[in-house]
Amino acid sequence: MEIKNLKPNTKVKLHTKTGDFECVILESPNPEIILVKLNSGYNIGIREEDILDAKILKSEKAKPVKNKILKHNKNLKNIALIITGGTISSKLDYKTGAVKWLTDPEELLDFYPELLEIANVKKIVVPFMKASENMDIKDWKLISESVAKLCNDSSIDGVIVTHGTDTLHYTASALSFSLKNLNKPVVLTYSQRSSDRASSDARLNLACAARAAISDAAEVMLVGHASINDDFCYALRGTKVRKMHTSRRDTFRPINTDPLAKVTPEKFEALSKYKLRNNGKTEIKAHFNGKVALVKFYPGQDPEIINYYLKKGYKGLVIEMTGLGHVPTGESRNSWLPNVKKAIKSGMVICAAPQTLYGRLHPLTYSVGRELEKTGIIYLKDILPETALVKLSWVLGDSKIAKKPKEHLLKNYSGEFSDYMKAGEFLN
Repeated sequence: MEIKNLKPNTKVKLHTKTGDFECVILESPNPEIILVKLNSGYNIGIREEDILDAKILKSEKAKPVKNKILKHNKNLKNIALIITGGTISSKLDYKTGAVKWLTDPEELLDFYPELLEIANVKKIVVPFMKASENMDIKDWKLISESVAKLCNDSSIDGVIVTHGTDTLHYTASALSFSLKNLNKPVVLTYSQRSSDRASSDARLNLACAARAAISDAAEVMLVGHASINDDFCYALRGTKVRKMHTSRRDTFRPINTDPLAKVTPEKFEALSKYKLRNNGKTEIKAHFNGKVALVKFYPGQDPEIINYYLKKGYKGLVIEMTGLGHVPTGESRNSWLPNVKKAIKSGMVICAAPQTLYGRLHPLTYSVGRELEKTGIIYLKDILPETALVKLSWVLGDSKIAKKPKEHLLKNYSGEFSDYMKAGEFLN
């Protein structure tokens, strides 16, 4: 048959010079190249001359979007979904081979009906739809406000926030600081791979997120695959988690701490202490200062970077320091001491976070650290650099607590500081 006459979204079996395989026809910008999506989810282009035969397996028409009437099971608890975008909120466009946002948020439940076997989805909120790399402090505020409103809704037992992976750990930290006296579970979850792929992690992540959302843990948690297998998820503290791999399904790992819980669609099994759900009112303090920056030190770096931010009117910096908390001082051709002193004297708040991620800062161990600490740099123990940035933004965004930044930056608000790590926690 004439392969070029096949329409997008047609499933076919191709007989080619290099072998046979099943795929879905996509729209191709090049008439000489047949663009297809393999069952693995990857797109490839095949020269038309290399295709010997094609057999149509099926051709599906796009289903019209309908307003779904959600049925409630009186024996199940009620949860709310906040949908913000990301791969978990997207679907395949068979014309382009790319993914696009779901046109209706309730389509999410058509993709993942298992969710409704665990809890009733009573409310769906869409504050915006965007890729997570496009988010900023205004988006953190919007999500925080949406979550707080749902937490104080007595008909809702827990909240799930679906989100893109790239900056999810920043948002998890933002919610951890902005939501005070949390009264029920707030669970962030994601998908590394789109729903059309056989290896998608969305189904297990959402089911486990629903189980976490009806648990007794009144915490901001990130729930996702614990390994590359579809066996169980971890619930991870919002301030102690980081994306550690570009594509693995278990990309989010706990840093300097244990997971809060092991989660399956059927069970929430505690692994660490956490706050319990309660009947109090969740308060919101979601004021963030956008004039803060995260600077990663590297060998030979020009300390003028500090003056740059100072001239731009930045109020705070987090510096990812080497070792136990070091940047060049007196012995170096590029000593940071003069620039740091000038910035702090001018009113800039400068914090230190460990570049190693694991372990904690000990500025008094070596003379270089002692010199730097005397300048007024605030050493933030074992905090993650991203969490430090969000916390600094949050502290400086509140006019009241910003008057005493060191006191509040060193206060352990949401488990951002841990006790000393046990031997088995490294790279767990």
